[in-house]
Amino acid sequence: MIDSLRGSVIYKEPSLAVIECGGVGYACRVSTQTAAAVGAVDEQAMLFTRLTVREDEIALYGFATRAERSVFDQLTGVSGVGPKMALAVLSDFTPDRFALIVASGDHKALTKTKGVGGKTAQRIVLELKDKVAKSVSAESFSAAPVFAGGGNLEEAMAALQVLGYSQSEAAGVLAGMDPALPSSEMIRQALMLLGKNLLG
Repeated sequence: MIDSLRGSVIYKEPSLAVIECGGVGYACRVSTQTAAAVGAVDEQAMLFTRLTVREDEIALYGFATRAERSVFDQLTGVSGVGPKMALAVLSDFTPDRFALIVASGDHKALTKTKGVGGKTAQRIVLELKDKVAKSVSAESFSAAPVFAGGGNLEEAMAALQVLGYSQSEAAGVLAGMDPALPSSEMIRQALMLLGKNLLG
C-alpha cells in the first residue's frame, strides 16, 4: 500500500523515525541500523516501508534498504516471529550477515538477539534456509565456477558471494577444502580464512 517515503526527518530515536511528506508526518518503526542510516532532523531521507494491519493496531515499518525490508518480510512469515522481534534481529544483524547465519545453519547466533530463544532461532533457520538458498542461487550460482566436487562447494561459493566476497576470493579459500565437508562447515572455515586475510 505504501511502498516508500521520501521527505524531511522531523523526529528520530533509536527505534522510530518520523518522515514528513506533503505536510503529513509518518511515524515509522525502524531497526537501530536504519535509525543510524537516516539523516539528522531536518535532513531529507527515504525509507522503504511495510504497513501491517492487526486487530489491535496499524503500524508502519521503515527500512534503509530493500534488502532489509525483504529480511523483515521473511522473518515475519515465520511462525511465532512478529514485527518487533524481526526489527530486533535486524538491529543486531545486517541482511548479508543474516543470510550467512541462515545459509550456514548457525541458529545459535540468533539467540544473541533479545527475545529470541533457542527454539525460535531453530525455527527461523529451518523455515528460511530454502528461501535464502533460492535467492542466493538465482543471483550467484550462474556466476559461480563449476567445481568437480559438486553441490556443497557450489552452495558455499554462492553463500560467500551473497555476503559480498568476490568470486575469486571465495574460490581461493574453497579450492583447498575437502569437497565431502558439509557446506555450512566450508562457509565457517572460509570466513575464518577470509577474516585472517583481511587482518593481515
